[in-house]
Amino acid sequence: MNTALYIARRYLFAKKSTNAINIISTISVLGVFVGSAALIIILSVFNGFEEVVLKMFNTITPHLVIAPAQGKTFDPHSVYFTELKTAKEIYSYTEVLSENALLRYRDKQSVGMVKGVSTAYLKNKSLDSITVQGKFVLENEGGPNAVIGSALQNYLMVNTNDPFTQLQVFSPRKGLKTSSVNPADDFMDLYIPVSGIFEVQQDFDNIAIVPLSFARKLLQEDTKVSSIELNLNKGVDPDLFKAKIERQLGAGYVVKDRVEQNKALYNILSTEKWAVYVILTFILIIAIFNIIGSLTMLVIDKLKDIAILSSLGAGKGLIRKIFLFEGMMITLAGCIFGLLVGLIFCLVQQKFGLVKMSQDNLLMSNAYPIGLKWKDFLLVFITVSIFSFMASALSSNLSVKNINHLNQDL
Repeated sequence: MNTALYIARRYLFAKKSTNAINIISTISVLGVFVGSAALIIILSVFNGFEEVVLKMFNTITPHLVIAPAQGKTFDPHSVYFTELKTAKEIYSYTEVLSENALLRYRDKQSVGMVKGVSTAYLKNKSLDSITVQGKFVLENEGGPNAVIGSALQNYLMVNTNDPFTQLQVFSPRKGLKTSSVNPADDFMDLYIPVSGIFEVQQDFDNIAIVPLSFARKLLQEDTKVSSIELNLNKGVDPDLFKAKIERQLGAGYVVKDRVEQNKALYNILSTEKWAVYVILTFILIIAIFNIIGSLTMLVIDKLKDIAILSSLGAGKGLIRKIFLFEGMMITLAGCIFGLLVGLIFCLVQQKFGLVKMSQDNLLMSNAYPIGLKWKDFLLVFITVSIFSFMASALSSNLSVKNINHLNQDL
């Protein structure tokens, strides 16, 4: 058995002559305990929010998007795209034609993105989960319908229950070389009823989703599309399938996965989580470095024991290791109990949802979401171990110096 570890363990549980040493050691353990528990709980809550937000975004974001490397549109009727449409890996193959347009409803108007989609778009069974008013319907017996984002609805004050007022959409006529005497003749002007309102996030909520046939008529584009959206069957690796498509398509096309489609979102989620981790880690470091005071007082309390060990031949290295292990055990004990309590709290929150958010939240559960990741537990443990070693090593070196000073005084 390691002599230094054995003696350090005895010191950890042995009764001290001065009660203040026990109090300071307890405070050190509690500080690390609370810091570790708080850190793992906060990281798990951020994981939960990340899962909820990405789930909402993924409802309207496909696994892969194929777009032209140059220009706005391309012809989707080539042999490759015809074969790709029937590939066994693909769940839905949606042709998309989109462009900015002027939208008017009664006396209000706003610029928004008109996104025409083929019928395969509606194979997404999760669209109803983001629909906050009306229904997500693009075609009915009366003809084409639009589903617009909540941002457009707020600008235009659209009423989905009013069947007599339709959304008016303006787009510049294609191929005009000179302006007409009447400016209205320079624009295609179509009407379409609004069947529903969806809500995800501001960048998406400025979109009007319409049938592809309506977009073709509005934009005067008979064959070409802006992009092709692919949703894959379960079990298909999007990264591998993306690499396969990129090899076959060549440099003329760009294939984007969900991360590349929403770079800003993923960067924000990652930055916020790491910012919180850094802030809480600084608090945890303060708690860990309390161990210096605890070990210094323990050295004074155990001077007689150290003198006996020195007379038996124990060198400075052994004495330094004793207090190094002592400090490590104090802080890691607090860390392990903190992680355990944090885990229990997260599991209880996942099952019962004890801590609630605002009752006005429509898109997610009222309880704070929790996402447990073993990497976070490992990260917290490694963080505590590193700073615990630094604090213990510093305090053990100071302790050896104090012993030398005390011996000289004696």
